[in-house]
Amino acid sequence: MYLRNIHAESHIPTLRQFMRDHPLGTLTTAITSSEYPFLQTSHIPGVELKDEVLVLFTGPVHHYVSPKFYTDTKPTTGKVVPTWNYAAVQAYGRATVYFDSGEASTDYLSQQISDLSQHAETAVMGYTGGDKQGPWKVSDAPDRYIAIMQKAIIGIKIDITRLGGKFKMSQEMGEKDRAGVIDGFESLGTEVGAEAARMVAERQELMKGVRS
Repeated sequence: MYLRNIHAESHIPTLRQFMRDHPLGTLTTAITSSEYPFLQTSHIPGVELKDEVLVLFTGPVHHYVSPKFYTDTKPTTGKVVPTWNYAAVQAYGRATVYFDSGEASTDYLSQQISDLSQHAETAVMGYTGGDKQGPWKVSDAPDRYIAIMQKAIIGIKIDITRLGGKFKMSQEMGEKDRAGVIDGFESLGTEVGAEAARMVAERQELMKGVRS
């Protein structure tokens, strides 16, 4: 992933929260980046436990940036081109694959199914109980059914060795052009546009904080 310093994010708590918020990752074991599905079973036999692997996490909101949004530079010099705003986190580490019916694999998969279900039901869906719906739990399903379904799952544990993030939100542009990008996204009148505008504004405020 090409990374300019102005787009780089190295704050570990921010990167970890991004992965928790967007937990569907894309795994590669051979090259620096790819779009192999994380759970594509035909890819699993290629995992070498001794090699470093990469998991790519991307945010759901990304957007084309029209040169028309650059309300300062476009009218004065015309030296603007289209681009795309997005956010991504790369996690590198060593992988352990749990794929058989042994006790270690069974115990690991059972714990992961429980933990991931709990996270998705509460953090993703908001089913926290109280005045909201309660979360679905693994124990809600018959034990034998869960055991059968679990046999179809291959588990991958990655001990992370390094994290890196890229939040490309028009930081390379001047403040007036960034304001134009925010206005441009908001003018689209869509939920995605509104969220894209919010992310640009958020990064702009972070930049101001670094300078002050």
